[in-house]
Amino acid sequence: MPELKMPRCWRVETKPHKFCPGCGHGLIFKALGEAVDELGIQGQTIFGCDIGCSLLAWDFFNMDTIQTHHGRTTPVMTGIKRANPELIVIAYMGDGGGYAIGSQHLVNAAARNEKITVLLANNTVYAMTGGQMAPTTMPGQKTETSPYGRDPRYTGPPMLGPEMVAAIADENAYVARGTVVNLRQLKTYIKKALQNQLDGNGFSFVESLSLCPTNWRTNAGETWRFVEREMTNYFKVGEVKTPAAQKKAI
Repeated sequence: MPELKMPRCWRVETKPHKFCPGCGHGLIFKALGEAVDELGIQGQTIFGCDIGCSLLAWDFFNMDTIQTHHGRTTPVMTGIKRANPELIVIAYMGDGGGYAIGSQHLVNAAARNEKITVLLANNTVYAMTGGQMAPTTMPGQKTETSPYGRDPRYTGPPMLGPEMVAAIADENAYVARGTVVNLRQLKTYIKKALQNQLDGNGFSFVESLSLCPTNWRTNAGETWRFVEREMTNYFKVGEVKTPAAQKKAI
């Protein structure tokens, strides 16, 4: 009988993460992981990740994970939640997967008040494919497809995702925008989003302003300043929509 060999520890194989140096995904996952642990929901949680840089998270967490087609994470996680309402499902994606190819799914899930949690990383570019202009690229920001800077006269302004979702979702939804420069606050928003699903209230969505020094071509100081000063001037950090039940609890 052949000898059974135990697989290598998942912590050894997946840590440190596989993202570029300085990437913001790892910080978002730190906040998410701590939120899951503090809520004690690891055993009942399904994590779904989109194609794009977020796909590198498929083996990051020690919990059941599924990788979906680009832009389709929201409907896949919706189907899992409907099939087994006892599960806690998390759909994770970048701004391309959520606001471009996947925007219709995000909008309709919010409109139907699907009882899932969507987390989105906003780094203002299509990172995995080389740094092209994304729905969230800032006015004047140079990318591979906007070498002279994004001009809103021709492209329209950057998309305000949480504001859009909040306008569509009903009173039971939780919507917020955090940032990797304030992990304590970001973790609080993620915990509230997951708690909203645990309570059976409805749809919850958290956008996180993130980092991409590889495609921004910035050093450490420039990277941090761009998120902390420029991005937050346009993308306002805070809770955009809070369920009535959470307001009473507070």
